[in-house]
Formats: sequence, C-alpha cells, structure tokens
Amino acid sequence: MKISFVLNDRPTTVEVEPSMLLSEVIRETLSMTGTHVGCDTSQCGACVVHVNGKSVKSCTLLAPAVEGADIRTVEGLSGDTGPLHPMQQAFRDNHGLQCGFCTPGMLMAALDLVSHNPDPAESDIREWLEGNICRCTGYQNIVKSVIAGAAAMRQAS
Repeated sequence: MKISFVLNDRPTTVEVEPSMLLSEVIRETLSMTGTHVGCDTSQCGACVVHVNGKSVKSCTLLAPAVEGADIRTVEGLSGDTGPLHPMQQAFRDNHGLQCGFCTPGMLMAALDLVSHNPDPAESDIREWLEGNICRCTGYQNIVKSVIAGAAAMRQAS
C-alpha cells in the first residue's frame, strides 16, 4: 500500500507493507538513519520522532497510521546545511552525549518537553525523559543540555 506524509517539511510517498513499523520506513526505506532502534520494545526511546508535533516511539507505530501526518526526525532539526538547532548545540556544548546512540531520541523528546514547558526544571526534565535510556551517562549532562537548549530557544524566539 502507498502512504503519504510530510517528512521534515518534504512531501513523501512510500510503498509499505501494512505491518511495517514507522522506524523501519524511516531507516530502511527512506535512509534516515538518525532515528535509532535500540530495543524494538518501546523501552529505550532511541527511536523517538515527532508525529504531528508530539514525540512518539516510532518502533511501536505502524507506518499506515501516519498517513497524512507531519513527521520530523532528528535530521529535520537543522535542515540540510543550516546551523545546529539550539537544542543540538546545547547537547554538543554541555557534553549531553557520549556514544550518541540515544541522542536523537533524547533530542526529540526534549524538544517536545520544551514545546509544553519552555523553562523546565531539572525534575521536569528527568520525569519527561524517563522513557529514554542512556547507557553511557548518569543523565546529569543530558539534563544540563536540555536546560541550556531551552534557554537558547527562549532567547531565539
């Protein structure tokens, strides 16, 4: 079956099997490999993308369900040649990543948080990111990065 949606501001139409997951379509069909799949069980959060402005775990969403949706992946945060998104820059500046595997999901979840709460406290961030697992850090630099990214986004608007 064919499905159509907007991916990172570009109209997209792809052929999918009814049982294909969104993560599979993004990574394998569309070669957008920034969206990671770490567990296939919705536990790790590495596959988080935005669907119609809300963060979702793409490894648990069937691709046909996104017909007509607006999808944003980590590749869509700064465009093809633009500077890093303020949240990406904050993760870079504050060492909010180590191996980088969880980073795309962390970024997308953090941006959803900031869209709801532009000035989140540490406790808000820790609670919001509870469904995202980082196996390298103690999360302190991730939290620091989200605080700095939120501040940079407030300044930019």
